[in-house]
Amino acid sequence: MAEIVNLRLVKKRKAKDAKEKIAAENRILFGRTKIEKQFEREANRKAARFLDENRLENRDTPTETDADGK
Repeated sequence: MAEIVNLRLVKKRKAKDAKEKIAAENRILFGRTKIEKQFEREANRKAARFLDENRLENRDTPTETDADGK
């Protein structure tokens, strides 16, 4: 005798499996851990701060092109 199958549940399970497959692919393509994201943000912040602190020209003084009005 054949097993009775609830088609509604089979359809839901199939959709769930498809979504999980897409999610797994996206995790591989786009996923980074929270720690990796924080590390990158911190590295960018430190690099920007380093560049700002070691700037050769002062932002407050006008440059030659600003003084000429060009």
